Amino acid sequence: MSDIFNLSNLGVSDVAGNGPGAGTGLDTGNMRRKYNFGDRVSELSISQDPFFRLVSKVGKKATDDPQFKFTEKRASWHKRYAYLVFSGSSFAETLDGAAACNDQDDAGDTFYGKFGTDYNNQGNLVNRYGQTIDYAIGDSNTKPLFFMAGQLIKVPVASADNTTDGSSVVDYQVVKINNVVDNEQYVNVTGTVIKGVAAGRFYMGTPASVEVGATSTTTESEESLAPYKCYVVGTAHDEGSGYPETWKDQPYSTNYGRTQIWKTSMAMTNTARATVLKYDANEWARVWKEKLIEHKWDIENSLLFGQQNDDYYTTQGAVDYISSYGNLFELNTSTKTADDFLDDMSAYLDPRYSGANATVFFVSTAVYNWMHKLGGYFKNNLEISTNFRSDFAQTGKKKVMGVDITTFSTPYGDMNVARNIHLDGTDIKMLGINLKYCKYRPLAGNGLNRDTSVYVGVQTLENSGIDRRVDLILTEAGMEWCCPETHAVWK
Repeated sequence: MSDIFNLSNLGVSDVAGNGPGAGTGLDTGNMRRKYNFGDRVSELSISQDPFFRLVSKVGKKATDDPQFKFTEKRASWHKRYAYLVFSGSSFAETLDGAAACNDQDDAGDTFYGKFGTDYNNQGNLVNRYGQTIDYAIGDSNTKPLFFMAGQLIKVPVASADNTTDGSSVVDYQVVKINNVVDNEQYVNVTGTVIKGVAAGRFYMGTPASVEVGATSTTTESEESLAPYKCYVVGTAHDEGSGYPETWKDQPYSTNYGRTQIWKTSMAMTNTARATVLKYDANEWARVWKEKLIEHKWDIENSLLFGQQNDDYYTTQGAVDYISSYGNLFELNTSTKTADDFLDDMSAYLDPRYSGANATVFFVSTAVYNWMHKLGGYFKNNLEISTNFRSDFAQTGKKKVMGVDITTFSTPYGDMNVARNIHLDGTDIKMLGINLKYCKYRPLAGNGLNRDTSVYVGVQTLENSGIDRRVDLILTEAGMEWCCPETHAVWK
Protein backbone atom coordinates (compact mmCIF):
# COMPACT_ATOMS: atom_id res chain seq x y z
CA MET A 1 0.00 0.00 0.00
CA SER A 2 1.31 3.40 -0.89
CA ASP A 3 1.80 5.98 1.81
CA ILE A 4 -1.51 7.64 0.91
CA PHE A 5 -1.69 9.52 4.19
CA ASN A 6 1.83 10.82 3.83
CA LEU A 7 2.69 9.40 7.24
CA SER A 8 6.31 10.13 6.63
CA ASN A 9 5.50 13.81 6.42
CA LEU A 10 3.61 13.60 9.67
CA GLY A 11 6.63 12.33 11.46
CA VAL A 12 4.86 9.40 13.08
CA SER A 13 7.77 7.26 14.17
CA ASP A 14 8.93 5.30 17.18
CA VAL A 15 11.66 6.42 19.58
CA ALA A 16 14.42 4.82 17.59
CA GLY A 17 13.33 6.55 14.44
CA ASN A 18 12.53 3.29 12.66
CA GLY A 19 9.07 4.24 11.51
CA PRO A 20 7.88 6.33 8.60
CA GLY A 21 9.95 9.46 8.25
CA ALA A 22 12.88 8.07 10.19
CA GLY A 23 15.38 10.76 10.94
CA THR A 24 13.10 13.65 9.92
CA GLY A 25 10.00 13.34 12.04
CA LEU A 26 8.93 14.07 15.56
CA ASP A 27 9.96 11.81 18.39
CA THR A 28 6.55 10.64 19.64
CA GLY A 29 7.54 7.74 21.82
CA ASN A 30 7.74 9.70 25.01
CA MET A 31 5.02 12.30 24.53
CA ARG A 32 1.29 12.56 23.85
CA ARG A 33 0.37 14.30 20.65
CA LYS A 34 -2.83 14.60 18.64
CA TYR A 35 -2.92 14.40 14.85
CA ASN A 36 -6.15 15.36 13.11
CA PHE A 37 -6.95 13.09 10.18
CA GLY A 38 -10.44 14.39 9.46
CA ASP A 39 -9.67 15.60 5.94
CA ARG A 40 -7.42 12.68 5.01
CA VAL A 41 -8.84 9.51 6.52
CA SER A 42 -11.35 9.25 3.67
CA GLU A 43 -8.44 8.90 1.22
CA LEU A 44 -7.67 5.40 2.44
CA SER A 45 -9.26 2.39 0.66
CA ILE A 46 -11.82 4.54 -1.14
CA SER A 47 -13.50 1.65 -2.95
CA GLN A 48 -14.24 -0.10 0.35
CA ASP A 49 -16.16 2.78 1.89
CA PRO A 50 -17.61 4.93 -0.92
CA PHE A 51 -20.47 6.52 1.02
CA PHE A 52 -18.26 7.87 3.80
CA ARG A 53 -15.83 9.10 1.19
CA LEU A 54 -18.44 11.09 -0.73
CA VAL A 55 -20.50 12.43 2.16
CA SER A 56 -17.40 13.52 4.12
CA LYS A 57 -16.11 15.37 1.06
CA VAL A 58 -19.34 16.83 -0.30
CA GLY A 59 -21.45 17.26 2.80
CA LYS A 60 -19.13 17.86 5.75
CA LYS A 61 -20.45 20.46 8.17
CA ALA A 62 -19.13 20.73 11.70
CA THR A 63 -21.47 20.92 14.69
CA ASP A 64 -20.77 22.34 18.14
CA ASP A 65 -23.56 20.33 19.78
CA PRO A 66 -23.66 16.50 19.98
CA GLN A 67 -27.45 16.75 19.56
CA PHE A 68 -27.60 19.06 16.59
CA LYS A 69 -30.72 20.72 15.24
CA PHE A 70 -31.38 21.66 11.64
CA THR A 71 -34.11 23.09 9.45
CA GLU A 72 -35.65 21.55 6.35
CA LYS A 73 -37.12 23.70 3.60
CA ARG A 74 -39.55 22.57 0.92
CA ALA A 75 -40.90 24.62 -1.94
CA SER A 76 -44.62 25.24 -2.32
CA TRP A 77 -44.81 26.33 -5.95
CA HIS A 78 -45.77 22.85 -7.15
CA LYS A 79 -48.14 22.03 -4.29
CA ARG A 80 -51.08 24.20 -5.32
CA TYR A 81 -53.34 21.24 -5.96
CA ALA A 82 -56.26 19.62 -4.16
CA TYR A 83 -58.67 16.72 -4.57
CA LEU A 84 -62.36 17.23 -5.21
CA VAL A 85 -64.12 15.36 -2.39
CA PHE A 86 -67.62 16.66 -3.21
CA SER A 87 -69.46 18.49 -5.96
CA GLY A 88 -73.15 19.23 -6.30
CA SER A 89 -75.72 21.85 -7.14
CA SER A 90 -75.21 23.48 -3.73
CA PHE A 91 -73.27 22.94 -0.54
CA ALA A 92 -76.44 21.81 1.19
CA GLU A 93 -75.70 18.42 -0.40
CA THR A 94 -72.22 18.15 1.14
CA LEU A 95 -71.45 14.65 2.34
CA ASP A 96 -68.76 13.61 4.83
CA GLY A 97 -66.29 10.85 4.02
CA ALA A 98 -65.67 9.49 0.56
CA ALA A 99 -66.10 11.51 -2.59
CA ALA A 100 -69.56 12.15 -3.91
CA CYS A 101 -69.19 13.93 -7.22
CA ASN A 102 -72.03 14.52 -9.62
CA ASP A 103 -72.03 15.02 -13.34
CA GLN A 104 -70.06 17.97 -14.59
CA ASP A 105 -71.39 21.45 -15.21
CA ASP A 106 -71.62 23.28 -18.51
CA ALA A 107 -69.76 26.46 -19.42
CA GLY A 108 -71.31 29.42 -17.59
CA ASP A 109 -72.80 27.26 -14.82
CA THR A 110 -72.06 27.84 -11.16
CA PHE A 111 -69.61 25.34 -9.72
CA TYR A 112 -69.81 24.09 -6.11
CA GLY A 113 -66.87 22.01 -4.90
CA LYS A 114 -65.38 20.86 -1.61
CA PHE A 115 -61.61 20.42 -1.77
CA GLY A 116 -58.97 18.83 0.42
CA THR A 117 -55.35 17.89 -0.08
CA ASP A 118 -52.86 15.26 1.13
CA TYR A 119 -49.79 17.06 2.47
CA ASN A 120 -49.03 18.97 5.66
CA ASN A 121 -48.85 22.66 4.80
CA GLN A 122 -46.83 23.26 8.01
CA GLY A 123 -43.51 22.49 6.36
CA ASN A 124 -44.96 21.21 3.07
CA LEU A 125 -44.44 17.66 4.32
CA VAL A 126 -45.42 15.03 1.75
CA ASN A 127 -46.19 11.33 1.62
CA ARG A 128 -43.54 9.04 0.14
CA TYR A 129 -43.84 6.17 -2.31
CA GLY A 130 -44.31 2.82 -0.60
CA GLN A 131 -44.74 4.25 2.93
CA THR A 132 -47.78 4.24 5.18
CA ILE A 133 -49.14 7.67 4.51
CA ASP A 134 -48.79 10.36 7.14
CA TYR A 135 -51.24 12.78 5.58
CA ALA A 136 -54.64 11.66 4.36
CA ILE A 137 -57.01 14.04 2.60
CA GLY A 138 -58.59 16.21 5.27
CA ASP A 139 -56.03 15.48 8.00
CA SER A 140 -54.83 18.24 10.30
CA ASN A 141 -52.96 21.04 8.49
CA THR A 142 -53.91 19.77 5.03
CA LYS A 143 -56.42 22.52 4.20
CA PRO A 144 -55.69 23.97 0.71
CA LEU A 145 -55.02 27.52 1.88
CA PHE A 146 -53.83 28.65 -1.54
CA PHE A 147 -57.29 28.75 -3.20
CA MET A 148 -58.37 32.39 -3.69
CA ALA A 149 -60.94 34.36 -5.65
CA GLY A 150 -59.76 35.17 -9.16
CA GLN A 151 -57.81 31.93 -9.61
CA LEU A 152 -58.38 29.46 -12.40
CA ILE A 153 -58.38 25.77 -11.44
CA LYS A 154 -58.27 22.72 -13.67
CA VAL A 155 -60.79 20.08 -12.58
CA PRO A 156 -60.42 16.57 -14.08
CA VAL A 157 -63.46 15.01 -15.69
CA ALA A 158 -64.04 11.24 -15.89
CA SER A 159 -66.10 8.97 -18.09
CA ALA A 160 -67.86 7.26 -15.15
CA ASP A 161 -69.88 8.48 -12.18
CA ASN A 162 -68.00 8.75 -8.82
CA THR A 163 -65.05 6.78 -10.20
CA THR A 164 -61.76 6.28 -8.38
CA ASP A 165 -60.01 4.92 -11.45
CA GLY A 166 -57.48 7.43 -12.74
CA SER A 167 -57.58 5.90 -16.22
CA SER A 168 -61.20 7.09 -16.53
CA VAL A 169 -60.09 10.74 -16.82
CA VAL A 170 -60.92 11.89 -20.33
CA ASP A 171 -60.99 15.68 -20.12
CA TYR A 172 -60.90 18.65 -17.78
CA GLN A 173 -62.86 21.77 -17.00
CA VAL A 174 -61.53 25.20 -16.12
CA VAL A 175 -63.29 26.94 -13.25
CA LYS A 176 -62.79 30.54 -12.17
CA ILE A 177 -63.03 30.85 -8.38
CA ASN A 178 -65.51 33.45 -7.13
CA ASN A 179 -65.51 32.66 -3.42
CA VAL A 180 -63.70 30.41 -0.91
CA VAL A 181 -65.06 29.46 2.53
CA ASP A 182 -63.28 27.39 5.20
CA ASN A 183 -64.89 24.04 6.03
CA GLU A 184 -62.85 22.45 8.84
CA GLN A 185 -59.85 20.85 7.05
CA TYR A 186 -61.42 21.51 3.66
CA VAL A 187 -62.49 24.57 1.67
CA ASN A 188 -65.78 25.17 -0.13
CA VAL A 189 -65.19 26.75 -3.52
CA THR A 190 -67.87 28.54 -5.53
CA GLY A 191 -66.92 29.41 -9.08
CA THR A 192 -67.97 29.77 -12.68
CA VAL A 193 -67.24 27.13 -15.32
CA ILE A 194 -65.08 28.73 -18.04
CA LYS A 195 -64.34 25.66 -20.11
CA GLY A 196 -67.05 23.08 -20.58
CA VAL A 197 -66.81 19.50 -21.85
CA ALA A 198 -69.01 17.09 -23.75
CA ALA A 199 -72.15 15.73 -22.13
CA GLY A 200 -72.05 12.48 -20.15
CA ARG A 201 -68.97 13.31 -18.13
CA PHE A 202 -68.48 13.35 -14.37
CA TYR A 203 -66.16 15.09 -11.95
CA MET A 204 -63.30 12.87 -10.85
CA GLY A 205 -63.54 11.31 -7.38
CA THR A 206 -60.66 10.91 -4.94
CA PRO A 207 -58.17 8.05 -5.39
CA ALA A 208 -58.92 4.89 -3.46
CA SER A 209 -55.27 4.60 -2.40
CA VAL A 210 -55.32 8.00 -0.66
CA GLU A 211 -58.36 7.76 1.57
CA VAL A 212 -60.36 10.70 2.79
CA GLY A 213 -59.95 11.34 6.50
CA ALA A 214 -58.13 8.04 7.08
CA THR A 215 -54.74 6.42 6.67
CA SER A 216 -53.60 3.71 4.31
CA THR A 217 -50.50 2.41 2.61
CA THR A 218 -49.76 4.12 -0.64
CA THR A 219 -47.63 2.87 -3.50
CA GLU A 220 -48.72 5.74 -5.65
CA SER A 221 -46.32 8.01 -7.46
CA GLU A 222 -46.98 11.59 -8.42
CA GLU A 223 -47.55 10.34 -11.96
CA SER A 224 -50.34 7.96 -10.89
CA LEU A 225 -52.00 10.54 -8.61
CA ALA A 226 -51.85 13.35 -11.17
CA PRO A 227 -55.19 12.47 -12.85
CA TYR A 228 -57.05 13.16 -9.60
CA LYS A 229 -55.51 16.53 -8.81
CA CYS A 230 -57.13 19.89 -9.36
CA TYR A 231 -54.33 22.38 -10.02
CA VAL A 232 -54.22 26.14 -9.98
CA VAL A 233 -53.58 27.10 -13.60
CA GLY A 234 -53.34 30.85 -13.30
CA THR A 235 -55.43 33.89 -12.43
CA ALA A 236 -57.89 36.05 -14.36
CA HIS A 237 -58.90 39.54 -13.21
CA ASP A 238 -61.07 42.26 -14.67
CA GLU A 239 -59.56 45.30 -16.30
CA GLY A 240 -58.97 48.04 -13.72
CA SER A 241 -59.48 45.66 -10.80
CA GLY A 242 -57.54 45.96 -7.55
CA TYR A 243 -54.86 43.71 -6.10
CA PRO A 244 -55.85 40.14 -5.21
CA GLU A 245 -55.67 38.37 -1.89
CA THR A 246 -52.56 36.47 -0.99
CA TRP A 247 -51.67 33.44 1.09
CA LYS A 248 -48.79 32.50 3.36
CA ASP A 249 -47.02 29.19 3.19
CA GLN A 250 -44.77 27.64 5.82
CA PRO A 251 -41.92 25.90 3.97
CA TYR A 252 -39.84 25.14 7.08
CA SER A 253 -39.74 22.17 9.43
CA THR A 254 -37.18 21.19 12.06
CA ASN A 255 -35.43 17.96 12.96
CA TYR A 256 -32.36 16.84 14.88
CA GLY A 257 -29.54 14.30 14.82
CA ARG A 258 -26.81 13.26 17.18
CA THR A 259 -23.15 12.38 17.13
CA GLN A 260 -21.56 9.00 17.78
CA ILE A 261 -18.11 8.27 19.18
CA TRP A 262 -15.95 5.68 17.41
CA LYS A 263 -12.72 4.48 19.08
CA THR A 264 -10.01 2.16 17.80
CA SER A 265 -6.90 1.36 19.83
CA MET A 266 -3.43 0.49 18.55
CA ALA A 267 -1.31 -1.34 21.14
CA MET A 268 2.06 -3.07 20.91
CA THR A 269 4.87 -3.98 23.30
CA ASN A 270 8.09 -2.07 22.90
CA THR A 271 9.88 -5.35 22.26
CA ALA A 272 7.67 -5.96 19.20
CA ARG A 273 8.13 -2.39 18.06
CA ALA A 274 11.91 -2.72 18.20
CA THR A 275 11.97 -6.04 16.30
CA VAL A 276 12.81 -5.84 12.59
CA LEU A 277 10.61 -8.30 10.64
CA LYS A 278 10.59 -9.66 7.11
CA TYR A 279 8.30 -8.11 4.47
CA ASP A 280 7.04 -5.34 6.76
CA ALA A 281 10.07 -4.47 8.77
CA ASN A 282 8.25 -2.04 11.04
CA GLU A 283 5.25 -3.88 12.49
CA TRP A 284 4.05 -0.76 14.31
CA ALA A 285 3.82 1.22 11.08
CA ARG A 286 1.86 -1.62 9.44
CA VAL A 287 -0.61 -1.87 12.31
CA TRP A 288 -0.98 1.90 12.33
CA LYS A 289 -2.29 1.91 8.75
CA GLU A 290 -4.44 -1.20 9.24
CA LYS A 291 -6.16 0.33 12.25
CA LEU A 292 -6.95 3.49 10.31
CA ILE A 293 -8.64 1.33 7.66
CA GLU A 294 -10.51 -0.61 10.34
CA HIS A 295 -11.69 2.63 11.94
CA LYS A 296 -12.96 3.99 8.64
CA TRP A 297 -14.66 0.65 7.89
CA ASP A 298 -16.57 0.93 11.18
CA ILE A 299 -17.69 4.47 10.38
CA GLU A 300 -18.97 3.42 6.92
CA ASN A 301 -21.05 0.62 8.45
CA SER A 302 -22.51 2.95 11.07
CA LEU A 303 -23.40 5.58 8.47
CA LEU A 304 -25.20 2.87 6.49
CA PHE A 305 -26.82 0.68 9.16
CA GLY A 306 -26.84 2.70 12.40
CA GLN A 307 -29.97 3.65 14.32
CA GLN A 308 -30.16 6.92 16.19
CA ASN A 309 -30.47 6.50 19.95
CA ASP A 310 -29.85 9.24 22.47
CA ASP A 311 -29.39 6.77 25.35
CA TYR A 312 -26.67 4.80 23.55
CA TYR A 313 -25.13 7.78 21.71
CA THR A 314 -25.59 6.40 18.22
CA THR A 315 -26.27 8.24 14.98
CA GLN A 316 -28.76 7.36 12.26
CA GLY A 317 -27.68 5.41 9.23
CA ALA A 318 -28.98 5.64 5.68
CA VAL A 319 -30.90 2.35 5.72
CA ASP A 320 -32.85 3.11 8.90
CA TYR A 321 -33.67 6.67 7.88
CA ILE A 322 -34.73 5.92 4.32
CA SER A 323 -36.61 2.72 5.22
CA SER A 324 -38.54 4.64 7.88
CA TYR A 325 -39.22 7.86 6.01
CA GLY A 326 -38.07 7.72 2.37
CA ASN A 327 -39.33 6.09 -0.81
CA LEU A 328 -39.58 2.28 -0.79
CA PHE A 329 -39.22 0.04 -3.82
CA GLU A 330 -38.65 -3.63 -4.49
CA LEU A 331 -35.86 -5.13 -6.56
CA ASN A 332 -35.55 -8.81 -7.33
CA THR A 333 -32.83 -9.27 -9.93
CA SER A 334 -34.50 -12.49 -11.11
CA THR A 335 -37.81 -10.84 -11.98
CA LYS A 336 -37.18 -7.08 -12.24
CA THR A 337 -37.48 -5.88 -15.81
CA ALA A 338 -36.21 -2.72 -17.49
CA ASP A 339 -39.80 -1.44 -17.67
CA ASP A 340 -40.27 -1.99 -13.94
CA PHE A 341 -37.03 -0.20 -13.20
CA LEU A 342 -37.91 2.80 -15.34
CA ASP A 343 -41.24 3.02 -13.51
CA ASP A 344 -39.29 3.20 -10.26
CA MET A 345 -37.10 5.97 -11.65
CA SER A 346 -40.10 7.99 -12.80
CA ALA A 347 -41.60 7.76 -9.31
CA TYR A 348 -38.37 8.57 -7.49
CA LEU A 349 -36.68 11.11 -9.74
CA ASP A 350 -39.66 13.43 -9.95
CA PRO A 351 -38.08 16.88 -10.46
CA ARG A 352 -40.48 18.37 -7.93
CA TYR A 353 -38.86 16.37 -5.16
CA SER A 354 -35.54 14.93 -6.27
CA GLY A 355 -33.16 14.85 -9.19
CA ALA A 356 -30.56 12.57 -10.68
CA ASN A 357 -27.67 15.04 -10.72
CA ALA A 358 -27.07 15.09 -6.96
CA THR A 359 -28.11 11.47 -6.34
CA VAL A 360 -25.71 8.57 -6.00
CA PHE A 361 -27.07 5.03 -6.17
CA PHE A 362 -25.12 2.69 -3.90
CA VAL A 363 -25.76 -0.91 -4.92
CA SER A 364 -24.83 -4.41 -3.83
CA THR A 365 -22.53 -6.48 -5.99
CA ALA A 366 -25.45 -8.56 -7.31
CA VAL A 367 -27.38 -5.46 -8.38
CA TYR A 368 -24.21 -3.90 -9.81
CA ASN A 369 -23.80 -6.94 -12.04
CA TRP A 370 -27.52 -6.98 -12.91
CA MET A 371 -27.49 -3.34 -13.98
CA HIS A 372 -24.44 -3.87 -16.16
CA LYS A 373 -26.08 -6.85 -17.83
CA LEU A 374 -29.35 -4.97 -18.31
CA GLY A 375 -27.76 -1.78 -19.53
CA GLY A 376 -25.20 -3.62 -21.61
CA TYR A 377 -27.91 -5.65 -23.34
CA PHE A 378 -29.85 -2.58 -24.36
CA LYS A 379 -26.77 -0.71 -25.46
CA ASN A 380 -25.39 -3.56 -27.53
CA ASN A 381 -28.58 -4.87 -29.04
CA LEU A 382 -30.99 -1.97 -29.46
CA GLU A 383 -28.78 0.85 -30.60
CA ILE A 384 -29.78 1.51 -34.19
CA SER A 385 -27.59 4.56 -34.72
CA THR A 386 -25.70 7.20 -32.77
CA ASN A 387 -28.91 9.23 -32.76
CA PHE A 388 -31.19 6.47 -31.54
CA ARG A 389 -30.58 4.13 -28.66
CA SER A 390 -32.31 2.55 -25.72
CA ASP A 391 -33.45 4.79 -22.92
CA PHE A 392 -31.63 2.63 -20.36
CA ALA A 393 -28.00 1.96 -21.15
CA GLN A 394 -24.57 2.00 -19.59
CA THR A 395 -22.86 5.07 -20.97
CA GLY A 396 -19.58 5.37 -19.14
CA LYS A 397 -17.37 5.11 -16.09
CA LYS A 398 -15.68 7.88 -14.19
CA LYS A 399 -14.07 8.69 -10.86
CA VAL A 400 -15.82 11.18 -8.62
CA MET A 401 -13.56 12.19 -5.74
CA GLY A 402 -11.81 8.89 -6.14
CA VAL A 403 -14.98 6.77 -6.14
CA ASP A 404 -15.62 4.57 -9.17
CA ILE A 405 -18.92 5.68 -10.67
CA THR A 406 -20.75 3.90 -13.48
CA THR A 407 -23.17 6.06 -15.44
CA PHE A 408 -26.47 4.71 -16.73
CA SER A 409 -28.60 6.78 -19.04
CA THR A 410 -32.35 6.93 -18.29
CA PRO A 411 -35.16 9.23 -19.48
CA TYR A 412 -35.00 10.87 -16.04
CA GLY A 413 -31.32 11.72 -16.08
CA ASP A 414 -28.03 9.92 -15.70
CA MET A 415 -27.83 7.50 -12.80
CA ASN A 416 -24.53 7.68 -10.91
CA VAL A 417 -24.00 4.15 -9.58
CA ALA A 418 -21.34 3.02 -7.10
CA ARG A 419 -20.83 -0.52 -5.85
CA ASN A 420 -20.87 -0.74 -2.05
CA ILE A 421 -19.71 -4.09 -0.68
CA HIS A 422 -21.26 -3.36 2.72
CA LEU A 423 -24.69 -3.99 1.17
CA ASP A 424 -23.72 -7.52 0.11
CA GLY A 425 -25.56 -10.20 2.06
CA THR A 426 -28.25 -7.78 3.28
CA ASP A 427 -31.81 -7.25 2.12
CA ILE A 428 -30.80 -3.80 0.85
CA LYS A 429 -30.33 -3.98 -2.88
CA MET A 430 -29.87 -0.29 -3.65
CA LEU A 431 -29.83 3.08 -1.88
CA GLY A 432 -30.62 6.28 -3.74
CA ILE A 433 -29.06 9.07 -1.67
CA ASN A 434 -29.34 12.70 -2.69
CA LEU A 435 -26.12 14.20 -1.36
CA LYS A 436 -27.69 17.68 -1.24
CA TYR A 437 -29.89 16.50 1.61
CA CYS A 438 -27.50 14.71 3.95
CA LYS A 439 -24.44 15.89 5.81
CA TYR A 440 -21.56 14.46 7.81
CA ARG A 441 -21.44 16.43 11.10
CA PRO A 442 -18.14 16.12 13.06
CA LEU A 443 -18.19 17.69 16.52
CA ALA A 444 -15.97 20.77 16.82
CA GLY A 445 -16.15 23.63 19.30
CA ASN A 446 -14.23 25.63 21.87
CA GLY A 447 -11.01 25.02 19.96
CA LEU A 448 -11.42 21.22 20.02
CA ASN A 449 -12.01 19.29 16.79
CA ARG A 450 -13.41 15.78 17.30
CA ASP A 451 -13.21 14.76 13.67
CA THR A 452 -11.05 11.67 13.10
CA SER A 453 -7.89 12.17 15.17
CA VAL A 454 -5.02 10.00 16.35
CA TYR A 455 -3.94 10.48 19.96
CA VAL A 456 -0.33 9.34 20.09
CA GLY A 457 1.08 7.75 23.22
CA VAL A 458 -2.04 7.62 25.39
CA GLN A 459 -0.08 4.91 27.18
CA THR A 460 3.71 4.62 27.15
CA LEU A 461 6.43 3.23 29.37
CA GLU A 462 7.20 6.78 30.40
CA ASN A 463 3.69 7.74 31.51
CA SER A 464 2.43 4.42 32.87
CA GLY A 465 5.35 2.18 33.76
CA ILE A 466 3.94 -0.47 31.37
CA ASP A 467 6.39 -1.58 28.69
CA ARG A 468 4.18 -0.95 25.66
CA ARG A 469 2.70 1.84 23.58
CA VAL A 470 -0.97 2.54 22.93
CA ASP A 471 -2.30 5.06 20.40
CA LEU A 472 -5.99 5.88 20.04
CA ILE A 473 -8.02 6.73 16.94
CA LEU A 474 -11.17 8.67 17.85
CA THR A 475 -13.99 10.16 15.81
CA GLU A 476 -17.06 11.94 17.10
CA ALA A 477 -19.52 12.77 14.33
CA GLY A 478 -23.09 12.17 13.24
CA MET A 479 -25.29 12.11 10.15
CA GLU A 480 -27.82 14.77 9.30
CA TRP A 481 -30.65 13.43 7.16
CA CYS A 482 -33.39 15.63 5.77
CA CYS A 483 -36.09 15.74 3.09
CA PRO A 484 -36.80 11.98 2.98
CA GLU A 485 -38.69 12.37 -0.30
CA THR A 486 -35.28 12.87 -1.96
CA HIS A 487 -33.96 9.44 -0.88
CA ALA A 488 -35.00 5.90 -1.77
CA VAL A 489 -34.26 2.30 -0.88
CA TRP A 490 -34.78 -0.85 -2.92
CA LYS A 491 -35.17 -4.10 -0.97
